Amino acid sequence: MLSCRKLLSKHIKRKNKKKIKSRKKGITPPKQNGSIVSMDEEPVNHTEEEEHEAEEGFSLKTSAQSHNHGVQPLGNLYMSSTSLNSRDTGLACVSKSFYVFCTHEPLWRNLVLETLKGGFLFDGLWRTTYIAAHYPSFDISRIGSSGLAIRDFYSDYLFQSWLCANLEMKPEWLKRDNIQRRRAISVDEFMLNFEELNKPVLLEGCLDNWEAMGKWDKDYLVRTCGDVMFSVGPVEMKLKGYFKYSDSTREERPLYLFDPKFVEKVPILGKEYEVPVYFREDLFSVLGEERPDYRWIIIGPAGSGSSFHIDPNSTSAWNAVIKGSKKWVLFPPDVIPPGVHPSPDGAEVACPVSIIEWFMNFYESTKDWKKRPIECVCKAGEVIFVPNGWWHLVINLEESIAITQNYVSRRNLLNVLEFLKKPNASELVSGTSDRINLHRKFKDAIEASFPGTIDELVRKAEAKKAEQKKRSFWEYATDSNAGAFKFSF
Repeated sequence: MLSCRKLLSKHIKRKNKKKIKSRKKGITPPKQNGSIVSMDEEPVNHTEEEEHEAEEGFSLKTSAQSHNHGVQPLGNLYMSSTSLNSRDTGLACVSKSFYVFCTHEPLWRNLVLETLKGGFLFDGLWRTTYIAAHYPSFDISRIGSSGLAIRDFYSDYLFQSWLCANLEMKPEWLKRDNIQRRRAISVDEFMLNFEELNKPVLLEGCLDNWEAMGKWDKDYLVRTCGDVMFSVGPVEMKLKGYFKYSDSTREERPLYLFDPKFVEKVPILGKEYEVPVYFREDLFSVLGEERPDYRWIIIGPAGSGSSFHIDPNSTSAWNAVIKGSKKWVLFPPDVIPPGVHPSPDGAEVACPVSIIEWFMNFYESTKDWKKRPIECVCKAGEVIFVPNGWWHLVINLEESIAITQNYVSRRNLLNVLEFLKKPNASELVSGTSDRINLHRKFKDAIEASFPGTIDELVRKAEAKKAEQKKRSFWEYATDSNAGAFKFSF
């Protein structure tokens, strides 16, 4: 849940306003006239220059509209002059409270996805989309014209969705860029300095020869496959229907197009990109049609993305941005991101509802960590390498189109085999219908296609482990338990 205490210590501003007159201390959604949410006790005029110089504070998107019913976070109740919460004033206000909760958009979104699947035409609101589909004779223009006046309504639950849907990414969330960047390096250099060491890297210039870079925009994709059904969250949607949705959505967790069968559905798309040279050893290919899902086209509006997760089946991955840009935050395998709570067996992960919520409540705490996250903004034409086991979060900063593939090379083959034979493989393994037998099938196929490879990798791994355990002469000489030559002082 969003931390209202944290919000009460910061400003919320609307961008591109020359002067801002502050309100009473607290957090209040902006009025329809676009006035500014502020929390200073005394009225103060801020110039645009001063506003941009302020390091602290949150900015609302210029397209942000006030909450339909002026809902405020519960913390504001304690600063209100009336101390009245209309939710708590008895039976007379039950109908108003019930009405406010029943107009909460995420509830209608669930109804639409459960009943209509992907067969809906989004018209800007999930509530009107549902009603138009189920009751076509109903005049949806009447919705919201009841004249019902609601004041002093406080709810963290309702306010959270509105706030996360309407906040801009803070500049300080974007400026940290500590990933290593490389251009035109050799495959050997990539393997030695990044893949072997299991370190992320951002590669530039890899997509210069892709046809997709010059073709793949919204218009081209609609012409090419606008009527094709793609995987969007829990449903399948026509691409042109998804774009209609993504063009007008303003919600906390926009639906994300993430389809693993796009090449089978639209073969021409598979011919307009190629795997960068660094990732062409893909050992899962020995399984042919039985290999787990491994490649996806990814499309989403600003604010869409993936919350913290580790890529499936202990694979490594590459992600290439064709249009737009993406903010990445990555933590090494031995560091669990703040606010993320994996189950002991790794089968489930609990984390904040939305990506913006994580940035608001947890991002700043990572500045003081000894093992700080790797961060970057990956732009069109760039590729990021995500090593196996790394936690990562991704958010689209603008409408984006990308390709990603997961793969197995000799550098992580043993990790993948170890993962696939875990006792709870039936819960952990993904992208295949035969989770139990995937380990046996994959190992047998590798031994048939590349005899002796697994044994050789095991020997090298054991030798490396033994080398790491070797002590230096000084460590041995100063060990009083060694029973050999030693110094005594």
